[in-house]
Amino acid sequence: MKTSENPQLSTLNSPLSTLNSPLVPPGYKQTEVGVIPEEWEVFSLIDRAKRITDGEHLTPNRSDSGYYLLSARNIHNGRVDLSDVDYVGEEEYRRIRQRCNPETGDVLISCSGTVGRIATMPKGLECVMVRSAALVKPDATKLSGVFVQYFLQSADGQKQIFASLNQGAQANLFLNHIQKLRVPLPPTKAEQEAIAEALSDADALIESMEQLLTKKHHLKQGAMQELLTGKNRLPGFAVKPGYKQTEVGMIPEDWHPTTIGALALKVGSGITPKGGSSKYKDYGRPFVRSQNVGCGILLLSELAYIDDDTHNNFSATELRQNDVLLNITGASIGRCAIADARLAGGNVNQHVCIIRTDADKVSSCFINYFLLSDLGQRQIDSFQAGGNREGLNFGQIRSIKLPLPPNKTEQTAIAAILHDMDAEIAALEAKLAKARQLKQGMMQELLTGKIRLI
Repeated sequence: MKTSENPQLSTLNSPLSTLNSPLVPPGYKQTEVGVIPEEWEVFSLIDRAKRITDGEHLTPNRSDSGYYLLSARNIHNGRVDLSDVDYVGEEEYRRIRQRCNPETGDVLISCSGTVGRIATMPKGLECVMVRSAALVKPDATKLSGVFVQYFLQSADGQKQIFASLNQGAQANLFLNHIQKLRVPLPPTKAEQEAIAEALSDADALIESMEQLLTKKHHLKQGAMQELLTGKNRLPGFAVKPGYKQTEVGMIPEDWHPTTIGALALKVGSGITPKGGSSKYKDYGRPFVRSQNVGCGILLLSELAYIDDDTHNNFSATELRQNDVLLNITGASIGRCAIADARLAGGNVNQHVCIIRTDADKVSSCFINYFLLSDLGQRQIDSFQAGGNREGLNFGQIRSIKLPLPPNKTEQTAIAAILHDMDAEIAALEAKLAKARQLKQGMMQELLTGKIRLI
């Protein structure tokens, strides 16, 4: 692997900003798509493709089964998604194939709707397309379809695509625009394929992490269902054998049904200061808004602050550590999290409800997890007339029913299990975010020849 030794290369930004830049290192040249190695060349896509076309312009006769009929919605970044796909029979399939015949390694581009999504045709997929998808058939002797896919997914490729869009009410990408897309190419197809393979390996790692993360989320949801209803008791806590039917479902004999109102010392929200955001400060007392409350996590990157004078006017809504924060209006109704030491002494606005319990008797973390569970969310949804999620009032919050273990020790143990699962998920999400970031860096370096593999 070789790379430029010129440290100034890392300062290059967009192609337009570097057209006349004196910072081009030895062995590289400035082009309309940016700085690339001397031996690389820039070609229009049509110059290295056998054919560029789009799908059927007439409305196909669809069927319940048969051959796949792809549209723009089936093209995701790097893959063909068949979770929501139409079909055509053999007669339509053969007719449409005369216009567009997708084959392994061909590049697919979404041309309407969500424009600019790219995928490469996988092996063994028998399909045709409608007009919202375009097809690029690379000249197999000169061009790797997977290399083209990654370039068009890159920032430079997407910039060209969106610069080509028509300015009508609904943006569309037309064939003449696709034909003119400019692609920087290594001198050999072997180098294109090496770059494509490296990026494909990065994608495979990301996909495996995404699958693992999905599995962890499913396991946690199952654990919440089992633990928060007592279907699965932790060792040493089952005192009285058997189960009983209650208004909150089947629960252990030694658990009892109750409500938020019966457990809470406080259920209430705050207000926004007069003057709104003009009253917010860069430091001071934390002021929690609905965007700061996630599903079990605090989102504090946009946390606002108020001064002590404003806080003193809102003394009834002063936050304490371990308060449950529940969003009660807007699209984020039902999201809840626990207030930690960072928020203690702060306040909430009218969109966030404080649920405070007796810390000696009830675990606020147990209540928080119950509200996030399917049982809790279904009750919250049931309060929204017609499903429009207009808002929760305090009476509705107090009426939320839940099953409760007989002592705080068991409540805390259940919450600790779920917290550990959350921590594992958070760590995996951080690794996934890093893998995605690294792949973006790889694309920038490999697709412009800053790092060479051959």
